[in-house]
Amino acid sequence: MAVQINPSILSADFARLAEEAKAVEGSDWLHVDVMDNHFVPNLTLGMPIVESLSRATDIPLDLHLMIEDPDRWAPQYVEAGAGSVTFHAEAAAAPVRLAREIRAKGARAAMALKPGTPIEQYEDLLPELDMVLIMTVEPGFGGQSFLDIMLPKIRRTREMIAKHGLDLWLQVDGGVSATTIERAAEAGADVFVAGSAVYGAVDPAAAVRTLREQAGAAIAAAPWGCDH
Repeated sequence: MAVQINPSILSADFARLAEEAKAVEGSDWLHVDVMDNHFVPNLTLGMPIVESLSRATDIPLDLHLMIEDPDRWAPQYVEAGAGSVTFHAEAAAAPVRLAREIRAKGARAAMALKPGTPIEQYEDLLPELDMVLIMTVEPGFGGQSFLDIMLPKIRRTREMIAKHGLDLWLQVDGGVSATTIERAAEAGADVFVAGSAVYGAVDPAAAVRTLREQAGAAIAAAPWGCDH
């Protein structure tokens, strides 16, 4: 199972985004949080920044839309340069149609779930997706502590993926660090969003490598990872 580490620019210096992207070269994706101050109580960046960032780095952009009306906006973020677009299950009016539209435009389609949203009601939608994001904090702000109570939900999601034989990535976002990544990996995650754990390090690129090694070792030792 290939581990992927996606540094979150929410923890980067917004005045130096091009340089901050260069600082994490070797990462699998660059995670970009788009917040509208409606779906979540915070306002970050939007379309013009995504367009500029996509031109400034060769790292593909992993867009996480914490916004209302993703059915309208998500396809436009593909056109702005995103290689993967994640919409929230709680905000999408027609998630299957939206996932298909994102894919049709050439990006990977992903769906995120807040901590309080159960995965079970979305089991039938999984074949329409390329990735599921289990939030391990309440979305809206960086720097929060990892919620260990999400580990059973990660395990159940991994079991669903295996049950249906899907080639589906399982991402976690929120409080991922050197002290939490192994627990998330053992539970079933293989894509990890890390903000302050990367950009708060003296050497961000080295932090990415360390996190990847930790997660890889945990997956290799986990029951679910033995078949991959």
